[in-house]
Amino acid sequence: MISPAARDALELWLDHQRALRGAAENTISAYQGDVAEFLAFITRHKGAQQGLGALSVLTTSDMRAWMAHMRGQEVGARSLARKLSAVKSFYRWLSEREGFEPTAVLATRSPKFQRKLPRPLSVDAAKAVIETAELQSLTPWIAARDQAVITLLYGCGLRISEALSLTGADAPLPASLRITGKGGKERVVPVLPAARDAVSAYIRACPHLIAADGPLFKGARGGALSPRAIQGVMAQVRAQLGLPATATPHAMRHSFATHLLNAGGDLRAIQELLGHASLSTTQAYTAVDTARLMEVYARAHPKANRNRATKA
Repeated sequence: MISPAARDALELWLDHQRALRGAAENTISAYQGDVAEFLAFITRHKGAQQGLGALSVLTTSDMRAWMAHMRGQEVGARSLARKLSAVKSFYRWLSEREGFEPTAVLATRSPKFQRKLPRPLSVDAAKAVIETAELQSLTPWIAARDQAVITLLYGCGLRISEALSLTGADAPLPASLRITGKGGKERVVPVLPAARDAVSAYIRACPHLIAADGPLFKGARGGALSPRAIQGVMAQVRAQLGLPATATPHAMRHSFATHLLNAGGDLRAIQELLGHASLSTTQAYTAVDTARLMEVYARAHPKANRNRATKA
């Protein structure tokens, strides 16, 4: 059991995250679960409910015990790092509010893990995905819809949730769209003529009323289109084209960024187009580009080939 004082503090912190940080509800739910889980462990670890006074004097040993417990629950390094980040954020806020020194918590080292690099498609593969998407349904308007959504993911770098949040008021698509992304962060993205044409073709074919305050993309029965429907289309396209399992709807967004970077796009501009809060997130694409460059070098450079032949 978490003490009433700790529970109240947690709720106040979550309200702070909503109001001042603009955190999305999914993020708030994750924060709530992670910090509540930590506070519950401290209660069990100490053998009694921990009021705010007791929470202010946690030690390095207490933090090590929690980390060990999490690892014993087979929590992976990436997930544990996320949980620790939430706990640190809560303690940073709590220490400022209550006036104590949170060094033991804030000094706890995050577990190291290898960040997964984005797995973009080649330019030809991305084009093939868009062309093949409309072949997955025998119903013309659904075929046009699927192609329109996937074209938006690649042509504008949208997340699937962002594409499916468009409403009838957004149609016909303008030359640029104002998109609200994660954490309520707004950005303006240009809309390529190919994407506008694909959406217009879908709207002309759609048999359902597209109201200004309703979803632009409709499911088969006229309700809001589910992300799972587009994920299913991508799975069929992958099978037909022989693409890897990493060729998901989100991979189209990754491909948008990587292809812009390869064409000489500015990293800061790509950050804005993607709606990344931190440039470090966007910089993952430079690692992808470098990795691909090294693969080409290893295959094509005469010296690399000679070394391979000598070892053989």
